[in-house]
Amino acid sequence: MDFTATLLFFALFISSIQAVDPCGSRPQNKDLSVIPIYGKCSPFKPPKPESWVDTVINMASKDPARLKYLSSLVAQKTTAVPIASGQQVLSIGNYVVKVKLGTPGQVIFMVLDTSNNVAWVPCSGCTGCSATTFLPSASSSYGSLDCSLPQCNQVHGLSCPATGAAACFFNQSYGGDSSFSANLAQDSLTLTNDVIPNFAFGCINSISGNSIPPQGLLGMGRGPMSLLSQSGSLYKSNIRTTPLLKSPHRPSLYYVNLTGVSVGRVRVPIPPECLAFNPNTGAGTIIDSGTVVTRFVQPLYEAIRNELVKHVKGPFSTIGLFDTCFEAKAEVELPSLTLHFEGLSMKLPMENTFLHTSAGSHACLAIAPTPNNVNAAMNVIANLQQQNHRILFDVANSRLGIAREACN
Repeated sequence: MDFTATLLFFALFISSIQAVDPCGSRPQNKDLSVIPIYGKCSPFKPPKPESWVDTVINMASKDPARLKYLSSLVAQKTTAVPIASGQQVLSIGNYVVKVKLGTPGQVIFMVLDTSNNVAWVPCSGCTGCSATTFLPSASSSYGSLDCSLPQCNQVHGLSCPATGAAACFFNQSYGGDSSFSANLAQDSLTLTNDVIPNFAFGCINSISGNSIPPQGLLGMGRGPMSLLSQSGSLYKSNIRTTPLLKSPHRPSLYYVNLTGVSVGRVRVPIPPECLAFNPNTGAGTIIDSGTVVTRFVQPLYEAIRNELVKHVKGPFSTIGLFDTCFEAKAEVELPSLTLHFEGLSMKLPMENTFLHTSAGSHACLAIAPTPNNVNAAMNVIANLQQQNHRILFDVANSRLGIAREACN
């Protein structure tokens, strides 16, 4: 079956304008509300009290593993999904969405991942899962999917028996030392005010290893099993868009054509090879929900940094992964950062460009170079820079929209 979809969602904080309950759904709202993992509307709590900067630094410390995973993605091959150890959620779990699965609906907070094509949730009776699981027996619309169905091939399900029919079982490895087994099922999925009947997902029945997944994962990639492809054309918008590019070796990723970067009014000089899209090698620029801090290849990052230091007086220091930190004086006007894509430009707000320490005495440029252990030619536009923007993933028309919007 040929699935096409258009899905609109906030890349970061949910909007609470005209809402009585900022954590509730608004009538007639077609947006998919995205909740920060440690936000007031999330059931997850940070391991310990810390400042906003420390939270970002700690969450971004998992970025290298995430970027290594993204650069290793190859079509039709099983790869290791980075999961945090112990009782932590997925290292890609910076943002979650609140959904209802089943009839009647059971509330589940699912991690949002734009690089994954499949949704999965821990189900009752699961060995090694957390206490919170989905109860298939309590849903009148739940059903298992047969291994002979085409959806089973999409999750690389185990082979069917020579005679007779059987449920579609599949395995997924993650974290290097862990894996889970699941059966492919379908049930009614409610997103905000929209219902997707017969939504296909993995119902996890066992976990092995040292890593524990969260309540669930909602795959938002470009494959036929992702939420985008199963939802149908639910959302429409007239915001400006840029074409989506596609790599046959990494078909789940959202590649865009980044044509340049400006610091203030200066378009920084960038070697063409730092921006060029190559579908065979994976070089180019992607937009990703699971990476915290935007990463640019070294020559591009250095060009941006070199222009920035012309506008800001040093000395410069390093805080965590940020190597361009300076004394934040009220009288100094910081330059804006603008990302230029084919067909649109994304001028980042100051809070998306610079991070201020809790005392307010220092500010840091909130981007970083690509780590040495990953594809040195891939730029990643991360979720910190998507904050306070409306993001449109239009898979049907191969385009991505970006519009500034103040969120809560």
